[in-house]
Amino acid sequence: MFKLLLCLAVLVVTCQGCNLMQRLKVKQQWTEAYGFGANRFAIGTALWRSIFKQRPESIDKFFERVNGRDISSPSFQAHIARIFGGFDMTISLLDDVPTLNAQLNHLNGQHKAMGISADYFDVFRKSLMLVVESTIESCYDNDAWDSCTGVISKGIGAGV
Repeated sequence: MFKLLLCLAVLVVTCQGCNLMQRLKVKQQWTEAYGFGANRFAIGTALWRSIFKQRPESIDKFFERVNGRDISSPSFQAHIARIFGGFDMTISLLDDVPTLNAQLNHLNGQHKAMGISADYFDVFRKSLMLVVESTIESCYDNDAWDSCTGVISKGIGAGV
């Protein structure tokens, strides 16, 4: 009976999506990928190249004021730093669900005000996963990233 209950408990935890183990793994892998200094700018530049390749209309639609046509410009690099600052905070809150939900609600309000539709969050998410995977290579856990960035994407993109 104990084995059956233990198996059911493990099944419930793994079927939830973005379970605690996945949250901790994503936090650790993000820390490794995000790194510090110049590495952050390289990752950010690669991310936005991928996004703009998939959704070129977003440059003029959302990024004109930060010089989105030149992602190497100081203005756009500062924008990358701001976005990654918020994303880094969100990742660090993955294991603090009430605070994470407050952060996602805040970001949701900001993105609603800018008129950013939910499909852009999927493009960001998928591009981010590719960049992180290429940065950390062999220890990358696609299932954990898919589940946990899905939680973030749905939270920020809810109702937009």
